[in-house]
Amino acid sequence: MERHIEKFLRYLEIERNASAHTILNYKLDLNVFKAFLKDVPVEKVEYLLVRKFLAHLKEQNLSARSIGRKLSSVRSFFKFLVREGYLKANPTDAISSPKLEKFLPKFLTEEDVTRLIEAPAVDTLKGLRDRAILETLYSTGMRVSELVSLKEDNIDFIGGTLKVYGKGKKERMLPVGDRALRAIRTYLKEQNVKSDTVFLNKNKKSLGARGIRKMLDGYIRQISLSNHVSPHTLRHSFATHLLNRGADLRSVQELLGHANLSTTQIYTHLTTEKLKSVYEKAHPRA
Repeated sequence: MERHIEKFLRYLEIERNASAHTILNYKLDLNVFKAFLKDVPVEKVEYLLVRKFLAHLKEQNLSARSIGRKLSSVRSFFKFLVREGYLKANPTDAISSPKLEKFLPKFLTEEDVTRLIEAPAVDTLKGLRDRAILETLYSTGMRVSELVSLKEDNIDFIGGTLKVYGKGKKERMLPVGDRALRAIRTYLKEQNVKSDTVFLNKNKKSLGARGIRKMLDGYIRQISLSNHVSPHTLRHSFATHLLNRGADLRSVQELLGHANLSTTQIYTHLTTEKLKSVYEKAHPRA
């Protein structure tokens, strides 16, 4: 089993160009499956055994989404083994994914975003950095993983765009607003340190996703926002506010770097809820 998992992970890295984060998730999911199988060789895995695995996960009180992700990992693993000729049939073919609970991403109002972005005091280097980070996340809708790897050479201050590398190491160009560009430029001028990445921690090393999360938590407490806010919330807010102001779904898909339009369509639920709210308040016979 271990040998087959290693081959599958190498396939994801080399042929599928999967990100390190994606590969790690597959590895974790498959290790859970391997632990459940114990000494059962991969050639002996059948439909009923996979069903027992799903029942085992349910007994662990995992959500339908977590179970679905693990099943997807196992299914991809067996699909790979069949294609490479290690197995004749995929034991997961007849297994349907668990029905997922409806998930609507949380987002901030435009007013709360403004309060959050303006929370850092810009009379310190840290404050300038934090303002630039918040402005950039909201201005572009980029993922935190894309932000922490952002290089100064990938920012076009004149053209108002920046280049990021998203999931699967796919490159895309993003428009970025003047306020974010000014914040980045001011921070870089004060920082005055040559580095591989734009945003640095107090030790002049690249700032990681955990550092951004910790920074954000501090400002959430500072402005007394009750919502559970993560760096990804700014990405959700970016998409929702664009759609609320008339952007088309396909353009938002491109900006977010979603491979499938269906991933972006979840934001239309949010805009639909807003329309219903406006209708109920404004229509005399609602």
